[in-house]
Amino acid sequence: MRMTRQRRVILETLQEKKTHPCADEVYEIVRQKMPRISLGTVYRNLDILSELGEIQKIELSGSLKRFDGNPAKHYHIRCINCDRLDDAPMPSLEDIEGRLHGSTRYKVIGHRLEFMGLCPECMEKAASRW
Repeated sequence: MRMTRQRRVILETLQEKKTHPCADEVYEIVRQKMPRISLGTVYRNLDILSELGEIQKIELSGSLKRFDGNPAKHYHIRCINCDRLDDAPMPSLEDIEGRLHGSTRYKVIGHRLEFMGLCPECMEKAASRW
């Protein structure tokens, strides 16, 4: 599949952002560069970029779908108060899917690991209330 101008702008936008935006946030950012782009085009291209392995679609519990411009395997940590999402500062567990081989009848194709907690800003706000 070819890299259209819209796809390239969406990809570059995600690669510049470290905030893991949802589709509507990507749309608002991309629209500043391409005022005539539609929300449907952004959604469609986010799905295509995800299928191509250029970006990650993050579907964690309790939050909107988010998108990450870093396609490499890595984990995320989510604030349970404000829903902020950051990269977890640890390497991906090696061969974790392979460890299940023989102990299940499932064909394991991947895994998701979500860390949850309070981000520094929410912890600071909570501490100032006491």
